[in-house]
Amino acid sequence: MNLRPFRFGLVATEAGSSAAWREKAQRAESVGYDILLVPDHIVGGRVGWAPALMAAAAATSRLRIGTNVLDNDFRHPAFVAQDAATLDMLTDGRFELGIGAGWLLADYTTTGIPWEAPGVRAGRMEEAVTIITQLLEGKTVTLHGQHYTINELPPSVLPVQHPRVPLMIGAGGPRMLAFAARHADIVSVVFTSRREGGLTLDFGTASVAAKIARVREAAGDRIDQIELNTLLQGVYSADERDAAANDLSAALETPAEAFFDSPYYLFGSTDEIVETLQRRREELGISYYSVFDRHWETLNPVVERLAGDVVWDA
Repeated sequence: MNLRPFRFGLVATEAGSSAAWREKAQRAESVGYDILLVPDHIVGGRVGWAPALMAAAAATSRLRIGTNVLDNDFRHPAFVAQDAATLDMLTDGRFELGIGAGWLLADYTTTGIPWEAPGVRAGRMEEAVTIITQLLEGKTVTLHGQHYTINELPPSVLPVQHPRVPLMIGAGGPRMLAFAARHADIVSVVFTSRREGGLTLDFGTASVAAKIARVREAAGDRIDQIELNTLLQGVYSADERDAAANDLSAALETPAEAFFDSPYYLFGSTDEIVETLQRRREELGISYYSVFDRHWETLNPVVERLAGDVVWDA
């Protein structure tokens, strides 16, 4: 079995100015990040994903760009495919599309977009991915589904990458994990969304391992084609370790020790974090880590050390 090379993504959420945004992208590229990602939320002072990603790509030469992740409920899949193909064409094949079924209730309540039952959102997401992937593969799409009706729609723009733009699906519940395993190039193992909105903070190793096992079972023979990703919720230096764990414990009402073993958190020196990531790659198969820009300074030396590293195992 060969272990995938490490990849690192910077999830950038704020831009104080055009110059600051370009500089952030350029620094990410110089440190060794593989991709700059933008989330898809209307609340919290976030930048708009498409123009921000295009600006980051224009300021760099190697850095890939992507979404982490689009909320499927916010836009029609035909237009998502058009935007994705256009970004891929304009960046000479550097775009990766991440999409999910939605979880942040405030995005819905503040905009008036209906918040529907998980099964409805999941079903809509499944139909949307079918439409998006077929258009990105250059196919003419006809689909008469429960949520979308498409009549002989050809792709308006073709991406540079073949057979299509890489697709990442964010998944936490059993249905979405199984669906992602069958259709995604990258499965981002995330917290489980709640029916009433928000997330269940099931961040323990056992929970993540169970989700990955679900992916492996559903993927079958295509498991070697899937890259496993997770979004780090915090990265703390050795000096910050105890204070950070205690703060997290108080905020989330969870024993501090639980965070030290969680795949969503990293603690320690550069050497310790490198060792932790290598161990988790061997045990869980996670090779692609994304980090919020509020935590990237601590992770940067690790990225410099591990970017492109691969271990071969007999």
